[in-house]
Amino acid sequence: MLKNMEDELFLPRVIFSDEATFHLTGKVNRHNARIWGLQNACVTLEHVRDSPKVNVFCAIILMKVYGPFFFDENTVTGVTYLRILQNWLVPQMNEASGDYIFQQDGAPSHWHLNVRRFLNESLPQLALQFWPPRSPDLTPCDFFLWGSVKDTVYVPPLPTNLNDLRNHIIAVVNSVMQDICHQVWDEFSYHLDVICAAGGGHIDRL
Repeated sequence: MLKNMEDELFLPRVIFSDEATFHLTGKVNRHNARIWGLQNACVTLEHVRDSPKVNVFCAIILMKVYGPFFFDENTVTGVTYLRILQNWLVPQMNEASGDYIFQQDGAPSHWHLNVRRFLNESLPQLALQFWPPRSPDLTPCDFFLWGSVKDTVYVPPLPTNLNDLRNHIIAVVNSVMQDICHQVWDEFSYHLDVICAAGGGHIDRL
């Protein structure tokens, strides 16, 4: 990524994408949000098993955030992921600019055979940017977007039902303005430098 960024036109073309799960109870997915401490807090948290939830997709670029898109299903499959690419995200990206680099992680739904076929046919040559799995320090969706949205959505009083939860998420995502995206892009470059200094290991939230 650092080598690619030697070209000043590279990073503004990258579209980072990801899904996140929002539970009505406020339970947080540990793959998307990591909490760092200087010592073991020795605290246990109780969560409601199989609490109501919504699965959300967003994509972020230098200028804006695409989304949120809410999946109707409780589980994101290759079929549902392909549907949002075909009918929702890719048409918007093509309308804005045909010159972009699409980033996605290694989730199983992203590597469904029909998804790969569609991306190979739809995106320009070499436009698919491979990404290591479970890399929350690297993608702006993880180190910025999802944490920022959840920090705001789960401020008491908490949403009381799924429609309320969706409305909260929409309001917070829509509040991310262009100047914030520019700050995130600067932070991304800094993250890469710090991760390299850490030998590729996870880093504290900056």
